[in-house]
Amino acid sequence: MTEPSLRLDDQVCFALYAASRAVTGFYRPMLDKLGLTYPQYLVLLALWENGACQVKDLGAALQLDYGTLSPLLKRLEKAGLVRRERRRDDERSVLVTVTQEGAALRERALELPPAIGAAMGLENAEFDQLRSLLRKLSRSVADHSG
Repeated sequence: MTEPSLRLDDQVCFALYAASRAVTGFYRPMLDKLGLTYPQYLVLLALWENGACQVKDLGAALQLDYGTLSPLLKRLEKAGLVRRERRRDDERSVLVTVTQEGAALRERALELPPAIGAAMGLENAEFDQLRSLLRKLSRSVADHSG
């Protein structure tokens, strides 16, 4: 095992932080054209993939708590991209659906993944390996946190 180091460049947390900032920063101008923030884009990705979702399920999918997700949904609803409705059979449960305008935005968003992939400069196998390692890292840290 290597000696512990407190050098900034030796920290995995810093490499993750810098990579995350670089990637989300690259997204920003493309998302600006769509009128979205990065967290709003993630909400729409989940809804486009899964269809209508209860707020609690959406929060679980995005790993966001209600206090963070609720304002995002309010802004998306105000923009006309989603609709929130209380379920008739359970007033405590709120169902979130993509509106027609939100569904149309999906077509415009299809240009983002190839642009991001190209900016990352990774081969397909490297991209798949990176995603797999990041998922493993997230699960591992979550398992050790609680």
